[in-house]
Amino acid sequence: MNSLNPLDLYNVRNLLSEEERMVQDSTARFVDGKVLPIIGKAFEDARFPRELIPEIASLGLLGSSIQGYDCAGLNGVAYGLICQELERGDSGLRSFVSVQSSLVMYPIFTYGSEAQKQHWLPAMAKGEAIGCFGLTEPHGGSDPANMKTVARKKGGDWTLNGAKMWITNGSIADVAVVWAQTDDGIRGFLVEKGMKGFDAPEVHHKMSLRASVTSALYFDNVHIPEANVLPNVTGLKGPLSCLTQARYGIAWGAIGAAQACLKEVLEYTKTRELFGRSLSHNQAVQLRLAEMARQITLGQLLVLQLGRWKDQDSMQPAQVSLAKWNNVRTALNIARDARDLLGGAGITTEFCPIRHALNLESVITYEGTETVHQLVIGKELTGVNAF
Repeated sequence: MNSLNPLDLYNVRNLLSEEERMVQDSTARFVDGKVLPIIGKAFEDARFPRELIPEIASLGLLGSSIQGYDCAGLNGVAYGLICQELERGDSGLRSFVSVQSSLVMYPIFTYGSEAQKQHWLPAMAKGEAIGCFGLTEPHGGSDPANMKTVARKKGGDWTLNGAKMWITNGSIADVAVVWAQTDDGIRGFLVEKGMKGFDAPEVHHKMSLRASVTSALYFDNVHIPEANVLPNVTGLKGPLSCLTQARYGIAWGAIGAAQACLKEVLEYTKTRELFGRSLSHNQAVQLRLAEMARQITLGQLLVLQLGRWKDQDSMQPAQVSLAKWNNVRTALNIARDARDLLGGAGITTEFCPIRHALNLESVITYEGTETVHQLVIGKELTGVNAF
């Protein structure tokens, strides 16, 4: 009998197409060769490794699911595998790609004018322009309908006032997709770096996503030309559809973080000796490792099915909520338990579980908290909105 892959007990890889495997392998080589050697130090130093952006772009990882505009035009499963491998490196790196692809390029492609698409998408695919997504506000993020940021029509153009918080890529972004209340409902605005009255200071003192840029966005009478308004969407459908795309990638990405933790603790327990034998010879340790593998396997199958639905254009937002909730919770539990099995060594960045555990504390909160996703499923089960 062939031995099983400890990180893929159900041979999910065998269910992938040749192109999907090629995408996974090329992303994995990048992570192994360029990300893992530097990411622990970058996390310690609270530094986003911007030097990786050109190679990320050259691999076609930015806006990978978009057809045309110099984008790779890959399917949804391939995009999921990209997220999985990147988050195996670090949640901050996957967050960068998620925001660029799902929260900025996606709304421009889906709701933007042809001029907006031509101007931004090729540059963003090449990594020559960086984007961020402004929805969450300082007073709270789980109720986007309670938005305080306002845009008013002034002549033929707009004036934007308000603030956004916890914005990935904010201070390095060339353009922010900002959602604001208008007299006609919520609209999307392309706010460009350097516009008078627009400021994007970085958030410091983070204990999570340290290898990622997090910022606030402030708008003080920012003049927005009509040409910078997304013309083809009004209302919460715009930002919520973007969040569905991002949550889909997160559900895949969390599996990568969990796999990284299991891989490291498997290696450690084989070589660490206590009471005359290696840790891996203890029943209690094997039970914990088996539980990690069980949860990873379930999560892998969950997102693969979700990806196939996405590629059939039949994926439902509630199904994405279930996958995001399940897989991030799974990954966080595995990271914490792997840290414990590493003992005192597990609190250092020489091993990855503590870094993944700290990152996942953010991942389980952003793009909808765990409670929000539980209530989404509760509404599907009962037909009652309990928000």
